[in-house]
Amino acid sequence: MDDPHTLSATEFKATCLEVMDRVARGEWERVAITKRGKVVAVLVPPSAAEAGATPLHGFLRGSVHGADAVDLTAPVLDAPFGAADGLLHG
Repeated sequence: MDDPHTLSATEFKATCLEVMDRVARGEWERVAITKRGKVVAVLVPPSAAEAGATPLHGFLRGSVHGADAVDLTAPVLDAPFGAADGLLHG
């Protein structure tokens, strides 16, 4: 590896895991990979969007607050639900 930011395809093949780790850690912003002296690829870290979207499950966690006096697990009706009797509405 003469210039750490430009590698031949052979050098990249021999050291690809180390090179990818250095790019991932931010030690190198980009690495040009050459074949027969011409750049054929450039290795760069992914953008924030490409690195992974925010997981959908739990992304609103902590954003909704209710009154302390409200018990969200308490029944809301005094009358029993009719579903036990086969009634869906009414």
